[in-house]
Amino acid sequence: MKKFQYRLEPVLNYQTQILDNLKVEHEVIVQRVNRKQSEIAGLNRELAGFEQDFNQAKQEGAPIEDFRLFDMCIGRMEELIRQEEERLLLLKQKENEKKKEVITAKVDTSRYEKIKDKKKGEYLKAEAKAEELYIEEFVSNSAMAVRRRRQDEGR
Repeated sequence: MKKFQYRLEPVLNYQTQILDNLKVEHEVIVQRVNRKQSEIAGLNRELAGFEQDFNQAKQEGAPIEDFRLFDMCIGRMEELIRQEEERLLLLKQKENEKKKEVITAKVDTSRYEKIKDKKKGEYLKAEAKAEELYIEEFVSNSAMAVRRRRQDEGR
């Protein structure tokens, strides 16, 4: 019997390629999200340092110019953190959208894989049945040949 061939193999390969590309794109976005979170954490640590220095300056009694400088630095850091958190939110939205695309592609790919598995199962059943028929025919023909030979020997 001929080798199993899945007619939709090119479609399955294409769907698999799309899925792999989407997974890579999703991973890139996840890495961007992680970097942005690390960046925000660093900004928060820097802000905490400014606030700690400001509190220390208040306790030690620094000049008003230093207070204004600390206030400006703290305000600017809070603004930077807010901007970066907005960017993080946008990145997370992109990541969720890409995740949905990956899920959709996975469903499509698995659909073709299930069809392939079903077709291969049908092929294997048909092949087993054909082999069984061949064996039965072989045994039947062998038995018939043995009977003929015995009949020929008996004459």
